[in-house]
Amino acid sequence: MAESAAPRSATSKSANLALQGGGSHGAFTWGVLDALLEDGRVEFEGASGTSAGAMNAVVLAHALARAHADGLRGPDQRAAARSALARFWDGVGLMGTFMAGVPLPAAQAFGAWFGQWFSPYQTNPLGLNPLRTLLQREVDFELLAHQRQMKVFVTATNIRTGRGEVFSGKQLSCSAVMASACLPTLFQAVEIDGEHYWDGGYSGNPAIYPLIYETDCADMILVQINPIESGFKPGASATEIAERVNEITFNAPLLAEMRAIDFVARLLAEGKLDDARYKNVLLHRVDGGAALAEFGATSKARADAAFLRRLFDLGRAAGVSWLAEHFQDLGVRSSVEKVRHTHAQVKPASAS
Repeated sequence: MAESAAPRSATSKSANLALQGGGSHGAFTWGVLDALLEDGRVEFEGASGTSAGAMNAVVLAHALARAHADGLRGPDQRAAARSALARFWDGVGLMGTFMAGVPLPAAQAFGAWFGQWFSPYQTNPLGLNPLRTLLQREVDFELLAHQRQMKVFVTATNIRTGRGEVFSGKQLSCSAVMASACLPTLFQAVEIDGEHYWDGGYSGNPAIYPLIYETDCADMILVQINPIESGFKPGASATEIAERVNEITFNAPLLAEMRAIDFVARLLAEGKLDDARYKNVLLHRVDGGAALAEFGATSKARADAAFLRRLFDLGRAAGVSWLAEHFQDLGVRSSVEKVRHTHAQVKPASAS
């Protein structure tokens, strides 16, 4: 029988994590998590992640569970989680540095052009992905599936139905995480129980609803690494157009859920919903979009150690800043300002 989670400290606050995907930009999220773990005042009840966000989530949850099983508590347990995340991302950086900065996998060097003409079944017939080996080395998925330290939810897109599917508990496997990070132009679809899956970003980046329905905590910290707003000028190159299309596509499911959260919150405030049945989610955000914008979307495929450490430093700084500005909001209020670009804008009809 799995051990129950350790009791919360009287000075700590509980929150869920919602971790976006974005290739190597997930190292920014690593930095944010490192800052939260070092600070120690935020306890995590659950984490929902997609792609790189899913990898961060499972490495974090596994490390906390392993440390707890080894008798570590408090700062020692969090230090073990920080070390595990660093070890994982250093492993990614080692592969990237070994390949002289060539994106992982090497087929990405050909970029979007190559993917227009050849499928991964032609370019990578053996289905090789070094990240799978690294993940299996760092995470005991049997332990992860049965641990009770932190609930983990990983989203992948079912190719047949087009819907997002969330893997958690005993369904949480290395294949589920790899499915969540399976870009269809680069990797062969991942098969799980007779179904085939692609990247979860198409259907939930990340999926928020599991945190609403499967956890008690009302606070949710979103680590967002895909920019919502981005400048665009007529005459943009094909690469710039493709980058912006990808940003919009991979943010759309998240924005839809944010609109739903805001809608429910307004109905609860107006007394139109039963607060015993509906959770008033308190949303918080560490926004990496602006910090990462200078690198461009193509840098999501860059995996050399120096670049990952730079993203880590940016994430740590953002995490420290968020704690200083918004820790006191946990359990009290949502710290995300009403963002007008999360709502469809309806312009009034001009007078006739």
